[in-house]
Amino acid sequence: MNSMYFTEEHELFRQSFRDFLHKEVVPHIEKWEKTGTIERFIWEKFGEMGFFGLNYPEAYGGMNLDLFYTVIFLEELQKVKSSGFAAAMWAHAYLAMTHLNAEGDERIKQDYLAPSIAGKKIGALCITEPFGGSDVAGMRTTAVRSGDKFVINGSKTFITNGVYADYYVVAAKTNPELGNKGISIFLVDAKNPGISATKLDKLGWRASDTAELAFDNVEIPLENLMGEEGKGFPYIMQHFALERLIMAINAHARAEYALEYTIEYMSQREAFGSKINKFQALRHTMVEHATEVEHCKIFNYAAVARLDKGEYVVKEATMAKLKSTKVADLAIYDCLQMLGGYGYMEEYPLARLLRDSRLGPIGGGTSEILKEILSKMIIDNQNYTPAVK
Repeated sequence: MNSMYFTEEHELFRQSFRDFLHKEVVPHIEKWEKTGTIERFIWEKFGEMGFFGLNYPEAYGGMNLDLFYTVIFLEELQKVKSSGFAAAMWAHAYLAMTHLNAEGDERIKQDYLAPSIAGKKIGALCITEPFGGSDVAGMRTTAVRSGDKFVINGSKTFITNGVYADYYVVAAKTNPELGNKGISIFLVDAKNPGISATKLDKLGWRASDTAELAFDNVEIPLENLMGEEGKGFPYIMQHFALERLIMAINAHARAEYALEYTIEYMSQREAFGSKINKFQALRHTMVEHATEVEHCKIFNYAAVARLDKGEYVVKEATMAKLKSTKVADLAIYDCLQMLGGYGYMEEYPLARLLRDSRLGPIGGGTSEILKEILSKMIIDNQNYTPAVK
């Protein structure tokens, strides 16, 4: 327990959430990993327990708690041996729902945010496109005003929860000639005609539903525009700090779990008449990784504390994701090595952890993009300020 950030109440929540995951989630993980489908009942159980509403307003069923409850939520989800399951939960709660809460009007909050907190509706955030990747401003999806409707055409890819979502938060260009100043954000109900979803086959995150979506003349009412027209890019940028911190926390927690598992394995495994945790080369490798992970964790916690106070931590969050995802990949690679041939077997957790971890430096902005963002801030003295007060 880090008393600088976590209170006794936090730790009680950690234990209760850990118990919940062990009882309600872990028994189903292998099935969900094999089928690639997370059954609907678990979303409702999360909702019943209030786990989707930790930092959302009480008016919509949330608990309005500080962000360190979210840290615990993320950390414990990384210990159920399925980053795919974890991603489905946090992408719903902290990608789609963040936009509903920040830009949605009262009708949208009542009709979509409240049921999302209750686990009755599943959301997906739709930004990335097949030809755009990390280039958000280069998106081609359009939303054209036609009478009392917007008509959406285009495609999105790598969308977590894309197949079984009940609604989509979609970024589209309302004024393509204005570039990133012509992007808007929309609420699109999955029941609307003209939407098709194709499930993608992935290296890791097998339990999660990741989809490519096509929007073919999808008509939505004008009031499903969220926030101001043309402000979509600033809205997206505004929330990237939280998304990057989520990815960073996931990474340090994933690496910490891998190290704990591996160190326990090393205390049991014998070679040449000795436990392998007595071999200096192996001990020192584990210590180096544990040190790196601890550095990341402390940095990530400090960034969360500042974000929780309302500070704009885009620089720190970008650094956190860049560093933590790299550290996690390297640590898990060596942890698998410590298990020898067993590390390569599917019945041991390291094979899946290695695959799942590899998405860290890609999703939510690639490491290469993050380095260029940081280069602009550190070398070119570019100062990013909150786009929306």
